[in-house]
Amino acid sequence: MPRARFDRLDALRGVAIVWMTAFHFCFDLNHFGWIRQDFNNSPLWTRQRTAIVTLFLFCAGLSQAVAWAQGQRWPRFWRRWAQVAGCAVLVSIGSWWMFPASWIYFGVLHGIALMLVVVRLTAGWGRWLWLAGAIALLLPHLAQALHATMPSLEPFNRPPLNILGLIGRRPNTEDYVPVFPWLGVLWWGMAAGQWLLERRPEALAGRLPAGGGALSWLGRWSLSWYMLHQPVLIGLLTVLTPLLRK
Repeated sequence: MPRARFDRLDALRGVAIVWMTAFHFCFDLNHFGWIRQDFNNSPLWTRQRTAIVTLFLFCAGLSQAVAWAQGQRWPRFWRRWAQVAGCAVLVSIGSWWMFPASWIYFGVLHGIALMLVVVRLTAGWGRWLWLAGAIALLLPHLAQALHATMPSLEPFNRPPLNILGLIGRRPNTEDYVPVFPWLGVLWWGMAAGQWLLERRPEALAGRLPAGGGALSWLGRWSLSWYMLHQPVLIGLLTVLTPLLRK
């Protein structure tokens, strides 16, 4: 397959970027006291977060299907992986500075870095990816049920094992994207991408609707946007909050 951009896939990732930016802006407004919302427990916010992460990871799975079909070699894969992993480290450092009691040690970029390797190694599973994804999605629910009756599972509630997601209670961290169930979303993204490339390639490579170019551009620069948007938003609110409240 030619190594061309898939504009519709980029645009879909761009939708996730816009949604994420709006969500984080509301989170920052809450942090600076402009609004009062419970981001940890209110379904309005927890369900949005789940939907945003799902869309991001599904797009990551689709992208891996494209890379696999285009014959992407391991050196190129590792170069991109190093960018994601390096940004994950920066996120941990920045979150520790801002939220020392709940810093991010396994957030969305940490999860993507680990799960991309797994998805790459299992790209040849074909239709079995659907089953593997379903099992990955169900495992945390089974683990929660077992925690109530098996105290021996307590180590899975603490680092480093809690990065697997087989927990009985959520850890105190600002962003938490464990391997399970989220690996299931990437596996389904990979499976869906392989199916579309084989049977409906126009769904990924077709023309963009009017106005889709901006979203496609955002999708191509998703990692850069992810890393820069919060420092910019927080910086602006840090300057504007004391000025507007005088």
